[in-house]
Amino acid sequence: MSYAEELQQHARLAILRMLEDAPRYTSNVSIMTDLLPRFGITYSRDQVVTELSWLAEQGMLTTEELAGGFIVATATTRGVEIAQGIAKHPGIQRPRPGS
Repeated sequence: MSYAEELQQHARLAILRMLEDAPRYTSNVSIMTDLLPRFGITYSRDQVVTELSWLAEQGMLTTEELAGGFIVATATTRGVEIAQGIAKHPGIQRPRPGS
């Protein structure tokens, strides 16, 4: 697996973990883009939007585009289970025990 693929899997998990921790399991692209560096991942807004689209296709979250291109994501039950390590999915890094 390439570095880019590994980073992508970690970014997907980080996004789901942010949503798991957010009130109502909901956040927006701007906040997620600002918080990803805390996980050691520096992604552009476009990269975050791309990962949100992929995660939505996999049933891990839903997205809503508001006026002005403002995108809001909400984790599904499946997405929260992935973030907690209860379930796993190819293409998303599994959290380490105790993390």
